[in-house]
Amino acid sequence: MMQSAFASLCQGNEANRPYTFEQLLAGVMQLLPMLDVIPNATIFIKDTQARYALANRTLVQRCGLKHLQPLLGKTSADVFPAQLGPGYTEQDRRVLEQGVVLENQLELHLYGSREPGWCLTHKWPLYNRAGTIIGLAGISVDLQTASESHPAYQRLAAVDAHIRAHFNRRVSLAELTRIAGISVAQLERYCKRVFHLTPRQMIQKVRLEHAHRLLQTDLPITEVALQCGYTDHSAFSRQFKASTGFTPRQYRDT
Repeated sequence: MMQSAFASLCQGNEANRPYTFEQLLAGVMQLLPMLDVIPNATIFIKDTQARYALANRTLVQRCGLKHLQPLLGKTSADVFPAQLGPGYTEQDRRVLEQGVVLENQLELHLYGSREPGWCLTHKWPLYNRAGTIIGLAGISVDLQTASESHPAYQRLAAVDAHIRAHFNRRVSLAELTRIAGISVAQLERYCKRVFHLTPRQMIQKVRLEHAHRLLQTDLPITEVALQCGYTDHSAFSRQFKASTGFTPRQYRDT
């Protein structure tokens, strides 16, 4: 996987860690031409203040820029809209201050039309030889369309349809495996290959898409949570914030 290779390159084992952030950056900079040709992923390195020190062309373009230089030294909060930037920067600070590793974080991105777009985000703290965090590396991969050529596609399309019809209640893995006629392990594996998500992420994605639409109405947030399949309002708020950077109320007020 591209993200695993990038993480290994940036972190490495202790003996191969750089002495300084500048030394690490110089090594990765040589790969920037290769990173620039990846159209479906934003790739970046940030310093300990969560400021961009390197980014590929895809990220530069999504920030509305033509060149990398104007992006350098800025945080996500500086360059992304209010619906996105502060949440990204808050996430960066968790990585930088706590050493948190984020993997396969399903995130809802809102574009100019305010229609949702999805990606899987990965962020890793970067360490020097002394074991001190000197920055972070990240990659957000656009969620790809379903692979209809996979032999199990028809079975999994039925699973997807079932989730979309019943997301407003608890959907168990057991009922999904019955629909597909395969084991839990096969369901997990095939869903990753066809939809690029786990079954639980598929459920989460549908619920959050519906929440995104309902939060643009005057419906009370507790009712939004219930209609999206969350019996616990606080669980809904945590999940929504993890995917958007905002609580439901903050998102509604932006």
